[in-house]
Amino acid sequence: MSDPKQPGASAPLPKTSVADGGELHQRDAATPLTTNQGVVIADNQNSVKSGARGPTLLEDFILREKITHFDHERIPERIVHARGSAAHGWFQPYQSWSDLTCASFLADPNKKTPVFTRISTVAGGAGSVDTPRDVRGFAVKFYTDAGNFDLVGNNIPVFFIQDAIKFPDLIHSVKMEPDRGFPQSATAHDTFWDFMSLMPEAMHMVMWIMSDRTIPRSLRMVDGFGIHTFRLVNADGRAKLVKFHWRAKDGCLSTTWDEAVKIAGADQDYHRRDLWNAIERGDYPEWELSAQIFDDDLADSLPYDVLDATKLIPEEVVPLTPLGRMVLDRNPDNFFAETEQAAFHPGHVVPGIDFTNDPLLQGRLHSYLDTQLKRLGGPNFHEIEINRPKCPWHNLQRDGHMRMRVARGRVAYEPNSLDPDGPRERPDAGFRSFPAPEAGEKRRVRADTFADHYSQARLFFRSQNEVEQQHIIDALVFELGMVDTVAIRTRMLGHLVHIDDTLADAVAEGLGLARADADAITPAKAPFDMDESPALSLHGRVRKTLRGRVIAVLVTDGVDPGLVDALRSAAADEGATLEIVAEKRGGVTDASGGRIPADHALAAAPSALFDAVAVVATKDGAEALADMPPAVQWLMDALNHLKVIGNAGADALLAKAGVPRQGDGVVTIGGAGDAKGFVTTARDEQRVFRRPH
Repeated sequence: MSDPKQPGASAPLPKTSVADGGELHQRDAATPLTTNQGVVIADNQNSVKSGARGPTLLEDFILREKITHFDHERIPERIVHARGSAAHGWFQPYQSWSDLTCASFLADPNKKTPVFTRISTVAGGAGSVDTPRDVRGFAVKFYTDAGNFDLVGNNIPVFFIQDAIKFPDLIHSVKMEPDRGFPQSATAHDTFWDFMSLMPEAMHMVMWIMSDRTIPRSLRMVDGFGIHTFRLVNADGRAKLVKFHWRAKDGCLSTTWDEAVKIAGADQDYHRRDLWNAIERGDYPEWELSAQIFDDDLADSLPYDVLDATKLIPEEVVPLTPLGRMVLDRNPDNFFAETEQAAFHPGHVVPGIDFTNDPLLQGRLHSYLDTQLKRLGGPNFHEIEINRPKCPWHNLQRDGHMRMRVARGRVAYEPNSLDPDGPRERPDAGFRSFPAPEAGEKRRVRADTFADHYSQARLFFRSQNEVEQQHIIDALVFELGMVDTVAIRTRMLGHLVHIDDTLADAVAEGLGLARADADAITPAKAPFDMDESPALSLHGRVRKTLRGRVIAVLVTDGVDPGLVDALRSAAADEGATLEIVAEKRGGVTDASGGRIPADHALAAAPSALFDAVAVVATKDGAEALADMPPAVQWLMDALNHLKVIGNAGADALLAKAGVPRQGDGVVTIGGAGDAKGFVTTARDEQRVFRRPH
């Protein structure tokens, strides 16, 4: 059933389809798909390349028209990645990597290169919430002494599609349905899953977005990936292939789905506030830049194509090489001038870093520049302060909308003899493209090596632990349960059958379907089993640290101030912040008659906002809390969200909330001497996954 023009397809794309009574039908006489000039399009799945694995050609007017129109659909808000948070910082390599690359920011271990990093959601608008189930963009602008380098990626190492010509279709499917304007920042709707179910190449990414990676606890606790395969080129012209990885120093931590939903209701700026506050108090987020470095021979030996953005190379096959570290230590002075006007572009590279023929990357090299031209008003967006290189820059470009630099002299062309001191090309130091040999027929085609869509999806699912697998199953049941069209659900089930039997059966049961209801889909290429990759398990990489975490203590009148101080001190020793929650924002009166001010009123601070919680109460205070529904819910949520809970005199409240007095992450705090034990348990446990949830 494979389409010969698209070896990656598992089933022929339907003719023009219409929804009728919840069932999908096809019309034989399809309306021709055309360009804006009325030219009928023969292939809307592949851009024009020089050979199946060759570079995308500039002459592809269909690709350029489609991408250009998409780039200009919204002004001035970003079409994707509209809601983001950012910070300034620096990058420093661990050693000189001059043997691998002539990129200057990787050459000197004593050099700190300024950076500006923006982390964002993808689907929602600028006014959406911070905590939907969504991919997070991860973009870093290096202000190197040889020009700006932008490493523009996501917190997931693979992507939905293999060819950039499908990007407008992907984003149109995930965005609000155009007739009704909803849902906002959510994938649980018909158009998204209709597109996914017709794009088998997306199945690997589907596993990632249904995993805990897409509901992170904090932007400080996500990894980043360059996604594509790039080249590192040294001063002698020798090249290696490379995939870039950012690893969060404090490890990756996620919320539960119920927790993410409640955070969205309580604080839609949760991630933005968390990043800002952490930097302000000196808990500077830090990431390690690592790379998978390999040569063409190894790439050719792999059973998948390194130019395919829907594939990854397991770390067990090509281990990570740590290159250096990035620290974010300064918040923006003005959100609009910096965070909103920051213009990232994967085509911003420096000598020593070059592209490959990844067809998704090739299309991005056009799309990002085109988007900035529209969103920031014209070709001079590089003169905005946040985008301006910090090294000297000189060229003969002139004029244009919002030009800020005043160019002097009569010469605006090269070569010239009238301005001998003007800018000239520098063959000895300038950027040189790696001379990769290219040859092939000019065709719209997908390489046969891109055709396996299920093996890595299977690898990812089977590399998760039992809890993570259940979370993926639960996410798929929820998302597909929100889909009204039955045919979309059965089509997706047909894909899941090729990924894993346990997965398919569990999702079918959750949807009230049977395996027999799944569509029969013939893979374009038979999937195979790969060795499990423990590195793909998020839970397996959780670090025992409270650095940058926040512990909440719910207090009542009459409590021992020494115990509260001991808890605060124990939290600080582990790098955590302790915040006081009370019935009223004014705080409580302690046993000595002093005042313990509150950071939060109980009604405004659900336990979902914190990493661990404790209740410090008198007997009367605990009984009073037990009569307060918000206090009971506060503790019930902490239990259901798998948080470590400290109990200091709060038995009445625990009993009312159904929380055991001790065990399964519930720690009795009998006095100040037990404060450290509670905090240590919170550090070591992180989340108590052995609890039912």
